[in-house]
Amino acid sequence: MGAVRRSLQGLAFRLRQAQSLAGRGLNSLRVRGWAGTLERWRQRRAPPLESAGPVSAPAASSQAAALRLPRPDAPRASVIVPVYNQLSMTLACLRALADAGDRSAFEVIVVDDGSSDATPQLLPTVPGLVFHRNRENLGFIGACNAGAAKARGEFLVFLNNDTTVQPGWLDALLATFESHPDTGLAGSKLVYPDGRLQEAGGIVFADGSGWNYGRFEDPSHPRFNFVREVDYCSGAAIAIRRELFDSLQGFDPLYAPAYYEDTDLAMRVRQRGLKVRYQPASVVVHHEGATSGTDTSSGIKAYQVANQAKFLERWREVLAREHKPASAGADAASERGRRHRVLVLDACTPTPDRDSGSLRMTALLRLLREEGCSVVFFPENRAHDGAYTEALQQLGVEAWWHPWVADVPRWLARHGKEFDLVIGSRHYVLGPALPLLRSLAPRARVVFDTVDLHFLREQREAELAGDAAGLRTAARTRKAELALVAQADLTWVVSEAERVLLCTEAPDATVDVVSNIHDVAGAGPGFAAREGLLFVGGFRHPPNVDAARWLADEILPRIHARRPGLPLHLVGGDASPAVQALGEREGIQFHGYVPDLGPLLNGVRVSVAPLRYGAGVKGKVNQALAHGLPVVATTCAVEGMHLADGSDVLVADDADAFAQAVLRLHEDSALWSRLSEGGLENTRRHFSPDVVRAPLRRLLDGLPGR
Repeated sequence: MGAVRRSLQGLAFRLRQAQSLAGRGLNSLRVRGWAGTLERWRQRRAPPLESAGPVSAPAASSQAAALRLPRPDAPRASVIVPVYNQLSMTLACLRALADAGDRSAFEVIVVDDGSSDATPQLLPTVPGLVFHRNRENLGFIGACNAGAAKARGEFLVFLNNDTTVQPGWLDALLATFESHPDTGLAGSKLVYPDGRLQEAGGIVFADGSGWNYGRFEDPSHPRFNFVREVDYCSGAAIAIRRELFDSLQGFDPLYAPAYYEDTDLAMRVRQRGLKVRYQPASVVVHHEGATSGTDTSSGIKAYQVANQAKFLERWREVLAREHKPASAGADAASERGRRHRVLVLDACTPTPDRDSGSLRMTALLRLLREEGCSVVFFPENRAHDGAYTEALQQLGVEAWWHPWVADVPRWLARHGKEFDLVIGSRHYVLGPALPLLRSLAPRARVVFDTVDLHFLREQREAELAGDAAGLRTAARTRKAELALVAQADLTWVVSEAERVLLCTEAPDATVDVVSNIHDVAGAGPGFAAREGLLFVGGFRHPPNVDAARWLADEILPRIHARRPGLPLHLVGGDASPAVQALGEREGIQFHGYVPDLGPLLNGVRVSVAPLRYGAGVKGKVNQALAHGLPVVATTCAVEGMHLADGSDVLVADDADAFAQAVLRLHEDSALWSRLSEGGLENTRRHFSPDVVRAPLRRLLDGLPGR
């Protein structure tokens, strides 16, 4: 019966999703036409990511021919490679380091722990290599500590000689400390030469036993490709600040000659209030067993068993208090310190450099992580969106994509019970999934994140155009959105104006304002150092197309009549040929997609937002104000933003008044300075991350504990 029920649930979900897609497709055809609709579909269907295959090591050689290593005056990292015999393997490791192409300045220190082969004769001849030979065999721990004493870099990177680093491994590993400043130690993704995963961070159970998370699985799986706080990382490839390592007095000789020294170091790093993180973008092939074997009953591997007992004796109380029993399983213990498990659904992977909704979603995901949540995200189109998906993974978000989410009902049947909270963004994403969520994620509270009230935007567009069909579409959207407001446990809107509207439309619903989220960038250059006008908007969004045309057709000619040649910069991706053609007019420069708006935000004098319809809070206005760039906008463009006309912004709703306001602001330095400061203060009070933390914490505090 269970299988039949799941099949029926899956069929019902697919029917609801098909109905939703059909309705959205018809509406897109009406608004964008065939060409625009096909282009939008193409943009949302990114190709799937190919799985990784076997990884080959560079050809090993007994000679150091053509091998040259960098030796910068001020290395950022010191890569320490302890060796004992195995010259051919060491040379292959060094050749991979030389060929990896990392931008970070690094030196390589090889510590020879008494090799009896040709290692001490040949390696000192390698240009750039720092070679140190111990007077006696000190074991792995002693060799690592001896290498650290010779290091000059800010970071120490310990690397086994039976490894093959992959391109970009070091840059990615060191970047962990920048993107997550509380990182004390970071470790690489370790893979076997045949392409299988060896370790995606390590787990320590309450009995002191360890486990390589993901061992023998596919390294491209979403579970193994996001930055994650872990118990430890295997010492085959780890990085730590030299200052911290020295203050901890290095690897503890208690565990000599080897094993559990890396686990103990991770525990001591956490004692300092820092985190141990796994970095999946740093990939290292580890030929495990090549130097130490794999038999724990004899040889050096026997110390693995003996040192577990020492480790357990030292950390028994911490392990009992903070670590899960082995019976809980690896998945339950794979990520440390997470308060709740949250599933976030949206139409596409956020592209924060392209649209306001994505910027808000990315900030929300970051806040959920900062509030201690384990966050899972997958888009409706289930695409791996290249660098955008990887950016989420670097935030610590567990992003899923096809084929790992080939069938949503089946995926929820397997994972739904894990979640305490589900956030569904946009009515057409949450609507088809809500019945499944209620059945397969029974413990989860469901939040309907409207992004903006779509029916309000559609209604205003239809009223402006006198479009009867558009009004009927808006009525259908209103019905769908209000149904979700009634069914969800909580609804998020982006402005107080929309919250008040829902108080009338859905008086029994629980509604919170979770608006756009912006850091205050600061004022930038002053009035005299700026000139010209700026309009920013993604041109997949019909209100932005209408605004750009109205600006070019009606407003700018009035401005140029009094101020000839005043430049207007049109910025935004996904523009149709008709919008791009606006750049051929005198005084208009069309830029298209601009990855870094900083120079324009700091170079123009006035930002304009001539939106004649829309809903929600306008990111283009937020972004300008957060940079101290004053704005001239319509009433629609500043709706719900707590902005006062004349103090924070200038507001005008017809072409004559809008042009006059732009000219006034562009020429009046005192007015410009007043609005610049008012906009910055508006951002601090109403749109900073701390403003959103309050409703977010209320929600999380009300969830059942794990």
